[in-house]
Amino acid sequence: MNRATIVALAALVLAGCSNGGPSDALISEPAVSSPTVDEVTFPTIDGDIASDLAAPWSVVPLADGSALISERDSARILLLRDGRTTVIGNPAQVLPEGEGGLLGLAVRSPDPKRVYAYYTAATDNRVVVFDFDGTALTNERTVLGGIPKGVIHNGGRIAFGPDGYLYVATGETGVPELAQDRRSLAGKILRVTPSGNPAPDNPDPTSPVWSYGHRNVQGLAWDTDGQLWASEFGQEDVDELNLIEPGRNYGWPMCEGACDIPGMTNPKATWSPTATSSPSGLAILNGSAWVAALRGQALYEVRLLGTSASEPKAWFAEDLGRLRDVVATPEGNLWVVTNNTDGRGSPRAGDDRIVEVVVPQ
Repeated sequence: MNRATIVALAALVLAGCSNGGPSDALISEPAVSSPTVDEVTFPTIDGDIASDLAAPWSVVPLADGSALISERDSARILLLRDGRTTVIGNPAQVLPEGEGGLLGLAVRSPDPKRVYAYYTAATDNRVVVFDFDGTALTNERTVLGGIPKGVIHNGGRIAFGPDGYLYVATGETGVPELAQDRRSLAGKILRVTPSGNPAPDNPDPTSPVWSYGHRNVQGLAWDTDGQLWASEFGQEDVDELNLIEPGRNYGWPMCEGACDIPGMTNPKATWSPTATSSPSGLAILNGSAWVAALRGQALYEVRLLGTSASEPKAWFAEDLGRLRDVVATPEGNLWVVTNNTDGRGSPRAGDDRIVEVVVPQ
């Protein structure tokens, strides 16, 4: 049942329950025709886009219906076209270890000539760029290096914002104090030009740091107002969905979730304990933030109203297993990436997969 049908049925029920004559139905129309944050959507799974992937981490849909996929441990970059995948890149410097490896992918336009990737190397995490001719990735060069690496908490999500700058989510590598050290690139959201220089209107124009005090951000997405939202792993108690503003301190390690310490920025939505979510990828579609949960094994929907967010609602709980990424497609659907083959999940037939989810308007 879609949203339009629900609204129509609600109008009929209200009209039928009134105590007056037929004209009373008109009284209920304004309430019915004004959706609220409590209005429920019903997303549905519409089959697999790809299957038999090995620990996929990021997917980027392209304008022609194809997509780019990264595999964390194999360090392969795949091109998905017409239901089949081919290897178009395998960066030699990737050194998978623990939560590190080949992580996020990003493009500036849906018909790209260059492809950006975030990966763990021998000495650091780094952002690189490749030339892309539609069939292969060539001419790798480093855009931003020197990001601290660790066995855990490498961040790794990258995305171009509406302003044309590249945003880079990093983790604090299991060293909490790095998140508060503004000289370090760990535990931050960074904002750089496509060539890797600090964006000129950053809080400090000489630094790529856009926000700090993060533990391990793995989701970045913008709403229709151009506001940046980020999903972040907590330690044990509270996972977070944050509205990101330049120069703000998001609290880690002094705060996990909301706190009253002056100078700290509180999350807009939370999950507690962290076993209920462990949020990774993030997409915004039809007025909601959609969050891929790993330990929680669900796709969470968080309705957004300006700078506010509703309580998270879980969809498809345990139906797909662990979820690593979710992206909005040009057609207005979601692609959800499972994460059952990286040693922490229980693989099922066809895993890992990219699953299409239809979200009613």
